[in-house]
Amino acid sequence: MIRQRIAIVYHTGYGHTGRQAEAVGAGVDQVDGVEAMLLSVDKVERHWDDLHAAEAIIFGSPTYMGAVSASFKAFQEMTSSAVLAKGFLWKDKIAAGFTTSGSRSGDKLSTLIQLAIFAAQHGMHWVGLDLPPANCSSTGSEADMNRLGFWLGAGAQANTDEGPETAPPESDLATARYLGRRVALTTLQFVRGRQVAAAPSQLALATL
Repeated sequence: MIRQRIAIVYHTGYGHTGRQAEAVGAGVDQVDGVEAMLLSVDKVERHWDDLHAAEAIIFGSPTYMGAVSASFKAFQEMTSSAVLAKGFLWKDKIAAGFTTSGSRSGDKLSTLIQLAIFAAQHGMHWVGLDLPPANCSSTGSEADMNRLGFWLGAGAQANTDEGPETAPPESDLATARYLGRRVALTTLQFVRGRQVAAAPSQLALATL
């Protein structure tokens, strides 16, 4: 069986977003026929071909001062020459995103919007969360997935006085795994849909 690859490109400053990235990858790997490739932005220049070959790319960055980190921004700008200028190489790939900050909101939405716009500039198809609202009633819990209420991507909160061994909490990591699995399933749908769409034209050629 051919396994479809999903790349997870991320930057982590203190390890918390790296922990979230690992959870996204674990969610991807829950789906048969798909495999995750985790790639830190500081290694991207050696792996452009891997990214070009991936069926989907999930982007992750910590939220610093209401935006992606400087390291992730540098990666974004590198894609102008490495991807766009070489022929819109990521067009029609699946995309998604995740972010971590020290506070519950932390302006994480701003970061997710930046990631979605970045994907749109590359002609990619963005996948958000389909989880219901959580932890927003008297019966809600901090253990709920999507406890922070983000839908554009997966948001996580990590206490600034805790290391990645204990933060983000399990509920946020479960949300990240859910996002990874959702992207994997969506990717398979797109790949199989393209195969079906191509079949009639191949049949027509065979009858000429």
